[in-house]
Amino acid sequence: MYITITPQKLGGSYSQSVADYVDYLEKENQDLGQQDIEHFFNQYEDEISAKEVVKEIDGNTAKLKKIEPKFYSITVSPSKYELKQLQNSSSDLKAYTRELMKNYVTSFNREINGKPISMDDIKYYAKIEHQRTFKGTDFQVKENQPYASKILQLKQDIRRIEDGKQQGNISKLNQRISELEKEAPHQQNGKRIVQGMKKEGNQSHIHIIVSRKDASNSVSLSPGSKYKASEVVMNGKKVKRGFDRNAFFERAEKTFDKQFGYRRNYAETYQAKKDFIKNPKLYFSLLMGLPTNEKAAAFKILGKSGVPIVNIPKNKVQLAIKALNRLKRGVDIAIKSSSIGI
Repeated sequence: MYITITPQKLGGSYSQSVADYVDYLEKENQDLGQQDIEHFFNQYEDEISAKEVVKEIDGNTAKLKKIEPKFYSITVSPSKYELKQLQNSSSDLKAYTRELMKNYVTSFNREINGKPISMDDIKYYAKIEHQRTFKGTDFQVKENQPYASKILQLKQDIRRIEDGKQQGNISKLNQRISELEKEAPHQQNGKRIVQGMKKEGNQSHIHIIVSRKDASNSVSLSPGSKYKASEVVMNGKKVKRGFDRNAFFERAEKTFDKQFGYRRNYAETYQAKKDFIKNPKLYFSLLMGLPTNEKAAAFKILGKSGVPIVNIPKNKVQLAIKALNRLKRGVDIAIKSSSIGI
């Protein structure tokens, strides 16, 4: 599970309207038949139009300055192992989103009119998507890049030969291009993986748009607050403030596991990511201490995420010294792609 919470920006400033982001989320519907279209939804409604989402979010920004986010984007990307646990990606992820947003409100250390924040106090709209494309930051694209550069150079040479600016054998250059296409380490359906290529398999994920202001358009609720759980005196009164992201991520993971009966391996837990960041040696020690079957599953999960699987020393001292340095970079990639993001 990989979850991110981000304010939407255009260049160096925050988006003043949600319209462009909504248009972006509608792109997948363009190629679908009416029966397959994914609509926006919230806690109470299933088929909300893009026009209504823009109207409601843009109309709920009272007293917010241009330098403040008007809305936040929450992206929830289940791993392929989690997706396999679902019976129906669309309906199951929609049900999970509604439970997830309950976790969201309980993670605020705030009160409105003396009461803890409830679902009725937030304004959000969500949408399920089923496609993803490879980005330039994906390890498959990065590791294929040397081959892409050589192919580009050869194609440029061919164009110069065709224009009479250079001499050479076009047939041999095309043959070398074909060889490089096959030699690239990361392939999908017999083709070299490149930026923009659609990823195969189940790529279902969730996009959630949450208004910065509460449903009454009077209280600011920021999940980006640096105050985890504290109090401040305002106008002579103690006021709670903050959003506990740590608690939100933990609840999100537990909610999924409980809702779908998912048995989570240590390698894909939020706790594992925290262990890796704070104490890599402890992370690898715990990884190696797993029961044989779970350890095998853990390295399978990491391997699918781009970790170079090496011979792991059995001695934990050797593990800390040798395996840590050899695996750290790869696990960092895997942790980002298979765990909840911080």
